[in-house]
Amino acid sequence: MQHMVMNMAGLLGWIGGWVALLGVSTTTPDWVVWIFMPYFLYGFYRAAVQLGYFPAALRMRRILRTYPWQILRGAPNGLTKYPDVLGNQYGWFELPNPAHPEKRMPLVFGQHMRTEWWSRRMAPRARPELKAEIAVVWFAGDPRFIGLIAAPTADGRAPRRLHVLQQQLGPVHGLHGFAEWGATPEDIERGRRVGIHPAQS
Repeated sequence: MQHMVMNMAGLLGWIGGWVALLGVSTTTPDWVVWIFMPYFLYGFYRAAVQLGYFPAALRMRRILRTYPWQILRGAPNGLTKYPDVLGNQYGWFELPNPAHPEKRMPLVFGQHMRTEWWSRRMAPRARPELKAEIAVVWFAGDPRFIGLIAAPTADGRAPRRLHVLQQQLGPVHGLHGFAEWGATPEDIERGRRVGIHPAQS
């Protein structure tokens, strides 16, 4: 809910600023419009970008309604291209497969929006104090389908910096369906509830 409120506040702020300056420019000399022109152009762009955050926020809500939070310590992560992952990836976390906890599966940042904070801490040369901020992470989801990752607040009592991670492993090494990763029909149905289509068995 807090994430959605922040998205809405950002959208209204950019639109409100655009409308306010437009009102000011109609009652001032023509040359004032040229001073406001950079904001008119950038504000329009930012409002469009802000709208793009809402689908991710709604997906976060579906994930949290389906999967509980769990706290993971020392989850391997990186910014390099993870082998066998298809499509765009802007960093990854390896998380334990619920059916085989000794085996780890990658979930990736599938788009670059709002990944800068994470990237600075996942970088190979990141300062130790930055890396320490993601040594413990909050996770909700199933690594065989999708997940929501978050960093803990300073007191460790709540999640922050929420981001959706995607499963993008290709059909390699004989992995042609979720069942071969140990997913049960109940697991697959939970995946469908958060928008995993088609959910293969």
